[in-house]
Amino acid sequence: MPPTNAEIRALDLEHVWHPCTQMKDHEREMPLVPLRSGRGAWLEDYDGHRYLDAISSWWVNLWGHAHPGINAAMQAQLDDLPHAMFAGFTHGPAARLAAQLVALAPPGLTRCYFADSGSAAIEVAVKMSFHSWRNAGRPRKTRFVTLSNSYHGETLGALAVGNVELYKAIYRPLLMDVITVPSPDPWAAGPGVDAATAAARAAEALEATLAAQAEEISALILEPLVQCAGSMRMYHPDYLRRARAACDRHGVHLIADEIAVGFGRTGPLFACEQADVTPDFLCLSKGLTAGYLPMSVVLTREPIYQAFYDDHHKLNAFLHSHSYAGNPLGCAAALASLALFAEPGATAARMRLATDLGAAVHAAFDQHPQVAEVRRCGTIVAVEFVRDRATREHYPWRERRHLHIHRHALGRGVLLRPLGNVIYFMPPYCTNSAELELMAAVAREGLDLAVAALPGGA
Repeated sequence: MPPTNAEIRALDLEHVWHPCTQMKDHEREMPLVPLRSGRGAWLEDYDGHRYLDAISSWWVNLWGHAHPGINAAMQAQLDDLPHAMFAGFTHGPAARLAAQLVALAPPGLTRCYFADSGSAAIEVAVKMSFHSWRNAGRPRKTRFVTLSNSYHGETLGALAVGNVELYKAIYRPLLMDVITVPSPDPWAAGPGVDAATAAARAAEALEATLAAQAEEISALILEPLVQCAGSMRMYHPDYLRRARAACDRHGVHLIADEIAVGFGRTGPLFACEQADVTPDFLCLSKGLTAGYLPMSVVLTREPIYQAFYDDHHKLNAFLHSHSYAGNPLGCAAALASLALFAEPGATAARMRLATDLGAAVHAAFDQHPQVAEVRRCGTIVAVEFVRDRATREHYPWRERRHLHIHRHALGRGVLLRPLGNVIYFMPPYCTNSAELELMAAVAREGLDLAVAALPGGA
C-alpha cells in the first residue's frame, strides 16, 4: 500500500526541520502538505488532492513540473555523467551553458562562475568584487551599498547586504556593516509619488552617497525592478540606468541580483535589459535549472576576470569553491530550459501569460475595499492589502491574516504563500487562462475570509 498524507506527515515531524518556518505551526496552524508528484502547473499529494502552483514552488519552476523535454535531457545526462569535480576538470554541459549564458546576457559579461545556490552566488559576487579591488591595488574599497527593503539570501554575507529586518535583525552581531540607501519603491515613497519620481529621488540619494564615500565602496547591490522577498515591491527601470551611471562615475561595481527575477519573470530574459544596462556581476539561480536542481552562476566582465589572472606565486587567485559547482545534471536542465525560451512563439506566450494574469488579478481585486494596490512586472503580480485604504495602514503582523489566505487556498486546491500583507502570483509559464482565473478567484475568497475572520476586518 502506498503511504498516506498522515503517514508522511508524521514521519516528517519526527525528523525534519523545514526552512523559513516556526516548526510548531506545522503541528496545528499550518499542517504540512506531503507531495507525491507534479505535472505542469499542478502538484498532487499522497491522498490524491491537487494544488495549482501559483508561486512556482518558491519562484523556481519556469515551465511546469516534470517537463518532458527537461526530463529527457537530464535522463540522457544521468546515463553519461551525473557529477564530477569541477576543479581541474570540465565537461560539455558546463562549457555549453556558460557559452549560451554569455551570448544571452547583457553585453560585456564574458565569464561564468558556477556555485550551488542563490545565496552562494551573492557570496561569490561580494567576495569577487572586494578581492578584485584588492588585486588592483585599491584595498580601501571594502564596503557595500544596499537598498532599503532588499533581500539577497540567508548566508552571512548575503544576509549582511540585505535589509529585511525579519531575516537580518537577530544575526546583526555576526554581520559586516553596510551602507543602506533608499529604495526606489514608489510605495515606500508615499501616496501620490509616481514610480519615475521615486526612482529619481532614490537615484539622487545614491549619487550623494557614492560621491561622499566612493573610495571605500566596493559595490552597489540591488534586485533589478522587483524586490521579491521585500513584499514584491516594484520600481521604475530608470533607477537602474541612473545607478549604472553613478557607479561608473565613482568607480563602484554594480551587482545585479537576478536570482528571482531572471529568466523572463519581468518580461525580457533578464530584468537589466529593460534599462539597457550591463552590471559588473549578474547573479542567477532559481529559474536557472527551471526548478530541477540547486545551481547558481555569477557572470562578470573580462577586466574583473583579468584582475585575478596572474602567476601562481602572486596569490591572486579566487580561492572560492563548491563541491557541486558546474554539476552536469544541473547544466543539462539549464540547457534544456534555455532551449524552451528559443522555441517559436515562446516569448509571445509568456507575454500573453503576463497580460492574462494581470487582467485576472485586477478583475478580482480592483474594487476590494481592503486592497490598496495591484502591481505587475511581467509575470509577477502583487496585491497589497491593508486595514485602511486611505492611510494605507497594514494589519498588525501578529494577526497573521496571510495564514487564513494560505489555508483557504490549499483547501481550494491552490498553492499561495502571501508575504505578510501582500498576496503575490508568480506562476509557471505553462499556466493557462482558466488556471490564472482560478488562482485569482481563490485568492480573493481567501482575502475576504481573512479580513472578516478577525477583529478589525471590513
